[in-house]
Amino acid sequence: MTGIKPMDSPTKRRTRSRRGWAVCSTMVVGAMTLAGCSTVDKPAGEEGGGGAPGAGTIVSSSASDAEIKKMWGGKTLNVGFSPPILSEFYTQIEKSAFNRMKEYEDRYGVKWKWERQGALNDAHSGTETLGIVQGYIARKFNAVFVCSAANAATMQQLYAQGTKQGVHFYQFNSTEELANPSQANDPTGGLNTISNIGYDDRWQSGYLAGQYIAKQLKGKGTVIQILGPSGSDWTKLRQKGFETAIAEYPGLKIAAAADGGYVRDKGLAAAQDLLVKYPDVDAVYGENEDMALGASQAIDARGLKHWDGSSGIITIGADGLVSGMEAIKAGKLTATVNVNSIEMGRMMVDTLVAHEVLGEAVSQFIRIPTVVVDKSNVTWNESIIKEAMAAKAKY
Repeated sequence: MTGIKPMDSPTKRRTRSRRGWAVCSTMVVGAMTLAGCSTVDKPAGEEGGGGAPGAGTIVSSSASDAEIKKMWGGKTLNVGFSPPILSEFYTQIEKSAFNRMKEYEDRYGVKWKWERQGALNDAHSGTETLGIVQGYIARKFNAVFVCSAANAATMQQLYAQGTKQGVHFYQFNSTEELANPSQANDPTGGLNTISNIGYDDRWQSGYLAGQYIAKQLKGKGTVIQILGPSGSDWTKLRQKGFETAIAEYPGLKIAAAADGGYVRDKGLAAAQDLLVKYPDVDAVYGENEDMALGASQAIDARGLKHWDGSSGIITIGADGLVSGMEAIKAGKLTATVNVNSIEMGRMMVDTLVAHEVLGEAVSQFIRIPTVVVDKSNVTWNESIIKEAMAAKAKY
């Protein structure tokens, strides 16, 4: 479509030395500091400085910008974006990606053709994603960002087919850790992707939620879980992390769990049923934020008290949505694990530009920082998302 020569395939890169590139993310006292965290640095003489995108050690300047722009020659990158469903969370990721793309367009002359396609019906099987990705391959897109609920082995086979035709694949917010891929003897970790950008659902999401509940309840109490669909890889991973955390506190007990389908109305129905059986529960864990918000509605419907810092029912979810942040400020949601959609969108584009434009070898596994958000830190976490969503970049 553009005449852009594809980089080496993941298979060919097995024989090459792979070096990771700097990920500008810092965890400070349990919270992430994103302000000023950018790999697209300003030219010399402007505020800021540092490295070229993905390099970390190469000083960026107006001269290097001009050389990169000359090298690239104003070509267009055709990029597919395939989330498992079109939702608030994935809209936040996409908007953050747009903002980053605009920076690269302004500085390096990278032009973009972006196409979003997400499942409209059965997001949990991943069947629609297979067809979407096959379409990107047939139309010879340069690169595709994929987050799919489809069978992991099936997706890897599809990536291998596409790679042979010059299409590069970048997974995001995915569950590759379930298979515990190793780079001990294989630089690709056995995957047919250029990179996997996300976080560990076990220890950076489920475990954090469990630890938060345990600390608020001082290690004693009863918990119910509202989980995603049975068989979902995200469910398996987050549940493993959560239950590992709860098991560290003998005084905590998981009384029951129900399927909330990853959506608010099903989360509400599941929580209503469980609250009838367990009216004295101390905490509700919604595996994602929508289900946690559904549980919050169920607490209101039953006339029960929300957590006020010393009593009531704790509700915690995971994602980091503006709607969730607003619920925290209103006292309707106790906390959520912000899995950092804004940094994820930025890092996705940084990784793609590092590899497709600069020809750098990028890390197969890039982990984004996550943080538990409650009333103590909700304002700055929400402001980061709102600022990104308010920017005018669009593709």
